[in-house]
Amino acid sequence: MRRAAAALCCALGCALAPGAPAWGQQEPAKAVTKAAPAEPVNVEADRMRADDQKQIAVFEGRVVLTQGTFQLRADRITVRKDDDGFQHGVAIGNPATFRQKREGTDEWIDGEARRIEYDGREARVELFDGARVSRDKDEVRGNYISYDTRTEVFRVQGGKQYSASPSGEDRVRATIQPKPKSGQASRRPLELRPTPGLEPPRDR
Repeated sequence: MRRAAAALCCALGCALAPGAPAWGQQEPAKAVTKAAPAEPVNVEADRMRADDQKQIAVFEGRVVLTQGTFQLRADRITVRKDDDGFQHGVAIGNPATFRQKREGTDEWIDGEARRIEYDGREARVELFDGARVSRDKDEVRGNYISYDTRTEVFRVQGGKQYSASPSGEDRVRATIQPKPKSGQASRRPLELRPTPGLEPPRDR
């Protein structure tokens, strides 16, 4: 997920690099830049609009963003850079999806939601409306999932206030497989914490 966050925010560098297509271009767009020495970021879309002054780039139509093992697919990805140089991205799809292999393991992280946001300042990925994140056989679902890329902690919340669809569920659902027995290869389980302000009341 750290690379996922980096890949999403680096799309802005792709779009606003010298020679990027002008605002309103209708030709299929493809942008490539270097996010890390060995792993370029590739963004493909049917259309791209870029505004150098506002530091905003919009990719539309079957958007596919890849970097290394990370891949993000969406109908539209909007990326902007704030005044302090931090980058922020919003991916919209029905749903938008991502997939990435975790470093040093054979595990894959998959996720989907109708809206996926990345905050470069906070190093946080947020999934809104029909959100789902799975790793190996573990899975969490809710209408809102927040992932801290520094601590690898998930926060999951139900509630229709996070859903644009009338069928949004109010409950959080999680499937967490048993830990391996001693002697077997161990894996770090998904770490879940309640969303601030929604912790269950303590027994008095």
